[in-house]
Amino acid sequence: MLEKLFRLDNKVIVITGATGLLGRKHAEAVACYGGTPILLDLSQQAVDSFANKLNDKYKIDSIGFAIDITDEKSIKNNAKLLIDKFGKIDGLVNNAANNPKVEESSDKNFSRLENFPLNIWNDDINVGLTGSFLCAKHYGHKISKNPNGGSIVNISSDLGLIAPDQRLYAKDGIADDKQNVKPVTYSVVKTGLIGLTRYLATYWADKNVRCNAMCPGGVENGQPEEFLKEVNVRIPMGRMARADEYQGTMLWMLSDASSYLNGAIIPVEGGRTAW
Repeated sequence: MLEKLFRLDNKVIVITGATGLLGRKHAEAVACYGGTPILLDLSQQAVDSFANKLNDKYKIDSIGFAIDITDEKSIKNNAKLLIDKFGKIDGLVNNAANNPKVEESSDKNFSRLENFPLNIWNDDINVGLTGSFLCAKHYGHKISKNPNGGSIVNISSDLGLIAPDQRLYAKDGIADDKQNVKPVTYSVVKTGLIGLTRYLATYWADKNVRCNAMCPGGVENGQPEEFLKEVNVRIPMGRMARADEYQGTMLWMLSDASSYLNGAIIPVEGGRTAW
């Protein structure tokens, strides 16, 4: 029935980074359309609180788990627990990632490539890319056991499609080698997720497991006015996104409304990558 295309009734959807800015919006969309969001994040208190709010508002059975997605044993055990509890997993949203914020000192800017610390590189790659691989390995494998398959959505970025414009972060009166930049790991992780998407799209296609990537643009979230002005002129629509503007795309990608969408890389960024 056409009117039910976007419904997620009785679908169990695992969401990583579920209490972050966009993770909460993804989970709310799933809950609103009848699905059961399984909330994964580092704080048990945070996921419990959020699950309780969703359950009260939408009358569902959401549940949260404190899971470090770089810990394969924890993911494997959680996937088994979900199968024991719900009998299946229908979807996975690989949303978790570090947002690299690098400390500055008076003599070095550690965001810059030539100063970027190896331990931060390793940590960012582990969470954003290795964590997504591990979740696909275990939750995705469970999805592949469903008679009707399911959907995996990887959250990439417009910066998985284009390079960051480092001029956005430049400040007057600061030497070139001290200027802030968007750290290298963000681009590498988000581009890597596109490669993972294409691999997964072909790996379980015969099991009707679809995998697609959403590439969101930046979200307006209290940034300085001068920064917003510089960003907005680089976006054809003239503004950054609201946090809730990715929910429709998420519902489409998880639901039967996108039943023939597989291996797609979907930019949702106001047209920024069209320029």
